[in-house]
Amino acid sequence: MRETIEPEDAPGDARDEAAVSRFVERFAADLAEAGMQRMAARVFAALLVSDAGALTSAELAEQLRISPAAVSGAVRYLSQVDMVVREREPGSRRDRYRLYSEVWYETLTRRDQMMARWESTMRDGAKVLGPGTPAGLRITETADFFEFVQQELPRMLERWRAHQAADRAAEAREAREAREAEAG
Repeated sequence: MRETIEPEDAPGDARDEAAVSRFVERFAADLAEAGMQRMAARVFAALLVSDAGALTSAELAEQLRISPAAVSGAVRYLSQVDMVVREREPGSRRDRYRLYSEVWYETLTRRDQMMARWESTMRDGAKVLGPGTPAGLRITETADFFEFVQQELPRMLERWRAHQAADRAAEAREAREAREAEAG
């Protein structure tokens, strides 16, 4: 099972809630323009900016000024595409919706699986259309593109992991050096 993002201590700095709201709406618009359902994009963006990475349906409805039914539909979509998980608050009957950790990494991994299906379908389509026809050539090129992306994506994700590890090692080294400087 994948990990979920755990809440951290709340930051000491107060946030400009109006600016946060504008950011949520801007990012949601970007996601919707890329093809995500608009309400799901708004809910996802709201979860992304929450320090805990999790909110209840009531909190989402209040923050986004939408109905509980709209939250329900958005969360259903986000759950189906494995971007959020539903969990119960201890001792409560209320559900809470939480982002998976590494949500973008996981999303790209699932896209790779989807592209494999699309590639197979495109190859079948090229046979049906005739590989020498303009449509068959276009479908073959699409299949070739999906195949290329599938070959490149794992290498890119490996580079991302190496990049993350290097960043974490540098942060740990800087923290250790700061502690040593304070102590000595």
